[in-house]
Amino acid sequence: MSTVAVGVIGASGYAGGELVRLVDGHPNLHLQVIAGHSSAGNPLASVHPHLSGGDRVLASQDEALAAEVDLMFLALPHGASARPAMTLLDRAVKVADLGADFRLADPAVYEDAYGSPHPFPDQLGTWAYGLPELDRTRIASADRVAVPGCYPTSAVLALTPLVAAGLIDSAAIVVDSMSGVSGAGRGVKPHLTYGAIDESVKAYAVGSHRHRPEMEQAISAGSGTRTIVSFTPHLVPMQRGLLSTCSAPAADGASADDLEAALHKAYDDEPFVDVVPDPPQTRWVVGSNRCVMSVHLDVHSNRAIVSSAIDNLLKGAAGQAVQCANLMLGLDETAGLPMAGWMP
Repeated sequence: MSTVAVGVIGASGYAGGELVRLVDGHPNLHLQVIAGHSSAGNPLASVHPHLSGGDRVLASQDEALAAEVDLMFLALPHGASARPAMTLLDRAVKVADLGADFRLADPAVYEDAYGSPHPFPDQLGTWAYGLPELDRTRIASADRVAVPGCYPTSAVLALTPLVAAGLIDSAAIVVDSMSGVSGAGRGVKPHLTYGAIDESVKAYAVGSHRHRPEMEQAISAGSGTRTIVSFTPHLVPMQRGLLSTCSAPAADGASADDLEAALHKAYDDEPFVDVVPDPPQTRWVVGSNRCVMSVHLDVHSNRAIVSSAIDNLLKGAAGQAVQCANLMLGLDETAGLPMAGWMP
């Protein structure tokens, strides 16, 4: 099979670097152009010395927008994807956007979450939400996909089957998540320095994190039931990996077997999701595009508790983007994606 030409804008960041690595190893994709911002004109090795082909030069965003590609990955900060995305779509280039610019469907919810009106409000709700396990058919027929955030990926996969089966109270969901420092991006920030994070764990954006409405929207859409989530993220002193522990009151009569059966029914045929008996650890999934989860019933409080682990840079970003691109391009969904993690 001939290869498909793709590009990466935002290649100098962590997720962008992972996209370069995955596409370079993909049997059906050819990396036609890589672009940075302040790094434009410099060799790839200057920002990602661990990658092969380090003599490739990073293009400017304008150069990348004019490149002849079939699909473009946008690995840009929030708010930076919308305009280049529309330029690409006008040229009939498919777009997989790793940012948050097109994930939410309601312009008012977007403005409340991100603090400013969307520049293209008519686009909201028209993009496929890139969680293949919940909406594979729409992604496969789309020319524009909004790749989910890392926190929503772990929580939405864990909770949607339970809500859809009526096994938990969808109006009383609590999500506590822990993520490594790479989830905050590559920018130099005082609160992310080694001295600030080593030997410490902290909660942040309590009650106000931008990913909460994305979780509620995706779970509600996937289950057909309105959902309310209380979400608290935590920064933990590790490079990568994300664990969400989600809980909600169990429905009357719901058993531990019922909860587990709902997850198995949803995911036993999914290549990247595994339901296991014991609570997962992040080190089981780092380096892979997998999501590993387990569910338990706390009989004392009658609460269902489901834990879900992913690599925030793979299933939570670049890996999921490639999974979506495979579907958009009519390729094997698993092509070019790591099925196993690495440890220790």
